[in-house]
Amino acid sequence: MRSNRQNEILSIISEKEIDTQEQLVFELNARGYDATQATVSRDVKELGLIKTKGVSKKYKYAAAEKVNTVTSGKLLNLFRESVLSVRSANNLIVVKTLSGNASSAGMTVDQLGLPEIIGSIAGDDTLLVVADSNADAKSLMVAEAESIVTEKIIFYYIIRKENLIPSKKEYQDTYEKIYAEHLDY
Repeated sequence: MRSNRQNEILSIISEKEIDTQEQLVFELNARGYDATQATVSRDVKELGLIKTKGVSKKYKYAAAEKVNTVTSGKLLNLFRESVLSVRSANNLIVVKTLSGNASSAGMTVDQLGLPEIIGSIAGDDTLLVVADSNADAKSLMVAEAESIVTEKIIFYYIIRKENLIPSKKEYQDTYEKIYAEHLDY
């Protein structure tokens, strides 16, 4: 039943521009599925749906392309361009994005598989990233807590692309060396 419903959701979003879970519930009910908003919310999460720019609507649900071991450069660019601000409190990092971009930013963070990050939760324009510790949260922040260290994400992306998954200490030591050599802050 669940897999049939999820396949139907993928069919619906490929045929129509759906921008809310309520619309998905309506479409599913119209097609004979007994669905609620809570059910659709779980399905959206399990399917890894993201919101993308629509043609007739501002945003629409879309199936994310599966990325095996690395996050695409386009997704990293979207992340950099959509993040407005980043603030931390203890081990929590709050990332404010352009409207409709928090889920894409969260998917980018999750796919990077950074060892410091336990997970993330995204709304429309806010992403909550949970770091393993206060120190880990601080290591992900630039000095004034205004933006995430984009260079660190790109560096980790390059390491992942080369299939060189370092230990947390190796990663931090190498990052600090490259950061000191190449960045002008």
